Amino acid sequence: MDELRGDQAAWVFDSESIAIRYETKGWFKSPLFKLLDSLEVPVSAIQDVDFRPGAGRKNGWVMSLRLHDRMDPYAAVGAMLDDKAQPFRITGPAKTELVAEYLADQVRFAASQAGPPDPATPTRLVPALPLHIRTCEGTARLEADRLSLVWAGGYASSYKKKKQRREYELGDITGAEWAPLDDWGWGFVRILTEKSAKEASAKPKNDLNVLRAGEEGNEIHQAFLLAATVTAYRWALGGSTRPGLGSGAVTDEDAGPGPDDPEWWKGVARSTLEAVRSPRLTVNLPGVGSARGDDGADDTPEGLPAGDGHRQVEPAPAAGAQQGNDTSWIFEQIERLGDLHAKGLLTDEEFGTKKAELLDRI
Repeated sequence: MDELRGDQAAWVFDSESIAIRYETKGWFKSPLFKLLDSLEVPVSAIQDVDFRPGAGRKNGWVMSLRLHDRMDPYAAVGAMLDDKAQPFRITGPAKTELVAEYLADQVRFAASQAGPPDPATPTRLVPALPLHIRTCEGTARLEADRLSLVWAGGYASSYKKKKQRREYELGDITGAEWAPLDDWGWGFVRILTEKSAKEASAKPKNDLNVLRAGEEGNEIHQAFLLAATVTAYRWALGGSTRPGLGSGAVTDEDAGPGPDDPEWWKGVARSTLEAVRSPRLTVNLPGVGSARGDDGADDTPEGLPAGDGHRQVEPAPAAGAQQGNDTSWIFEQIERLGDLHAKGLLTDEEFGTKKAELLDRI
């Protein structure tokens, strides 16, 4: 049994697995490592070992494990936190370089001799279920068969508080995305399903598939851990998980059509034309009002689907406001049609006809 102590962790190799024990003492240590504490990586999950002498701090060494496809849930959910927070990376001083290089050779050889990895391996690399996290917007609880999002935090929008919660069967989840903190101090985890892919887009504060995380404490790291854990257990069930924002881990099997795919643009064209043809419904409903969020904006997004899958019907504003909103919407649709026309997906005649239809509504 070989042990290697590094700056952030200690690795113990026994020819079949690497037991990783993270160093969690001190305020400067990674909040993610404090949440993980330890994990064990079977050599069958390892595709290669990247060892770089002299690449670390003060000419120290850097070693990273590269796992097989659909084995690393952390790399699949979105942009990694930073180099120091990668769970399968270890660094150390120059004086232990030979020991580290020897271990890298041993792990690389053992991995080359190992058989195919167990599909359930990713679940061994994430926290055990049930997993419960809390942010300033609400909570999430992941169990063996379902995930629940509850918006009861002080920073939840009034729209989300009205909806209270959303639940998913684990088998219905197709993926999870994680976004790091933005310039406003917000990040989030988004749950992906076939249903959510068809829902109208909304800002994260009003998206019923999103749990936001703030910059206080380890909230964003909890959200990251939730996204990785959802991914791991979906892989174990044999489900397809779409790589998240900025993951760079798109495979032929996982990737859906994107902007480079003509089919993607055809779908955009169809949805735009449908939006042009369909009048927007505005009626008054008893008890439905315009809720304003913490930034003064309307919390109920236009056309956002309700929890039961039906389109949320917006209350009718005053005549002047309605005309202004319709005008903005019309010009947005004309801009979208113009983009599609520029890409050759709409003919001159189609573009002119639809543009005229929209302008007639003003």
